[in-house]
Formats: sequence, C-alpha cells, structure tokens
Amino acid sequence: MVTKELSAAPSLGTLYPKALLGGLRSGPSGEQLPDTEFVRTGITVDPAHLAAYNRVCGFRFGDELPATYPHVLAFGLQMALMTEPDFPFPLLGMVHVTNRITQRRPVRLGERFTLRVRAENLRPHEKGRQFDVLSELVPSTEDAPVWTDVSTYLRRGGGSGGKGSGERLAAPSPSAIWRVPGDIGRRYAEVSGDRNPIHLHPLTAKAFGFPAAIAHGMWTKAHSLAAFEGRLPDAFTLDVKFKLPVLLPGKVAFTSWRTGDGWAFELWGATKPKPHLAGSVTPG
Repeated sequence: MVTKELSAAPSLGTLYPKALLGGLRSGPSGEQLPDTEFVRTGITVDPAHLAAYNRVCGFRFGDELPATYPHVLAFGLQMALMTEPDFPFPLLGMVHVTNRITQRRPVRLGERFTLRVRAENLRPHEKGRQFDVLSELVPSTEDAPVWTDVSTYLRRGGGSGGKGSGERLAAPSPSAIWRVPGDIGRRYAEVSGDRNPIHLHPLTAKAFGFPAAIAHGMWTKAHSLAAFEGRLPDAFTLDVKFKLPVLLPGKVAFTSWRTGDGWAFELWGATKPKPHLAGSVTPG
C-alpha cells in the first residue's frame, strides 16, 4: 500500500477540472484498483461548519457529530483518490449505489483525528463493475477507527446484463411527508463540497440526462438519520441502498419500523410510489 499523506484538505477547485477531464483521457483498463491510501492527520471539526451541516440535513445542534457528517470530511480525499491518473474509471458518470456507515462510539467536537481513504474490492455487477471506497476516522488518542464509511460505486458498461435479485420494497405507509426544496442540492453542495452539476441546477442536470436537478443521495441518507435522533444507541451501523433519484423540488414519504432491536426505513415518492432509498439501523 502506497500512502499519500496530506497536510490539508484537498482543493476541490483543482479536483473538479480533473474530474471533468477524466473521461477524455486514456488510462488504465479498469481491471485493477490502485494500491494507494490517502491520509490526512490532525483533523478537527469547525463548529460553524457542523452547525451549517446540521441545519441543511435536519439534525439538532450539539457537540456530537451526526454519523453521516464525517463523510463530508472524507469527500475531498475520496475525490483526490478517484481523480488520480492510475484510477481505472473516470469520476463523472459513477453511480453511488450503497453506503454503509459504522459508528463504534459517538464522535464529538474538540477531538482530533486521522482520516484514511482507499479503494478496494473491485468486482462484477450486472450493469458493469463496482468497487468500494473505504474511509476510516481514527482519533489521535486511539489506535482503531471509531467511524467507518464504505461507499460502493458502480461504473456502468460491460456487465452481465442480468435483472438483479428482483428485490422489492414494502408498500409505503408513510410516517412523515417531506417537501424537498428546489435549492437543497445547492445548499448541501455548500456544506459537503459535492458540487456535481446534476445536483445544482435543472439546466446542468439536463446536460447529464436528468429531467431536473436531483438531491444528493447522502443528503437523503442524512435526513433519514435525523428522523431517528434520540432513539439510537452509541454504536450502530447505518446501511442504505440508493434507488431512484429524488427530483427537485419534490415531495417524498418516509416510513420506518422496528426490526428486533434495530430499525428499517424507506423513502418513497409521495405522489407516485417510486422507491428512492431503503435502509437499516443495526445496533452494535
């Protein structure tokens, strides 16, 4: 494993042009992920940034980080990794299909961390190839990560063409109806750094084949997590599968139910029964 240590957060203003040009370059064949780990030490959380994130995603204000918040700290390192010349796939056109976050204890303001990001587990998918980007947050006072994020990405093309497992979500029985404003993509982009044009404006989204701007998948996950505040243990795993995008502006139906000592939840279109997200919260 080759370690690339950064003393500061990567410049997203530099990485976005690399991402835009990445689809034009000739590069690796897509048969092997780079044996590279990006590392950033001495990370602390800016309270003002955390407050802005909580406001956009619907969390209460406090000194504990929502389990989804460290993902925005890792986002720059993830982009740096996936825009390297030896990365086998261009970043644009990648589809974020699942995300699993494990929190081993609450993470708090004032702590100092090391963040590690690497790619692994390249494997076939019925629609192409998929791989995991693993991010770990390790406190400066501890040896093991207290927070782990596994983001699975799909690169379409060259797959088996199968129809998948045929999994179906339960019929919606909403416990809440959320109105998703048309500017939520720009607001989440401001706090997350994820300025993919499909989220920012209808015109830029249409250039990539969408009828309107779409909400970030990680915003829908964070907003779903906020619905469980006050009911979660200190340690848990939050796992989601992203289904159909939420077009902006929109109205969605959230539903959840107990599963033993955990929870399952879904997000649907409020007017048309189309699934946007399915997830679970598992203690421990």
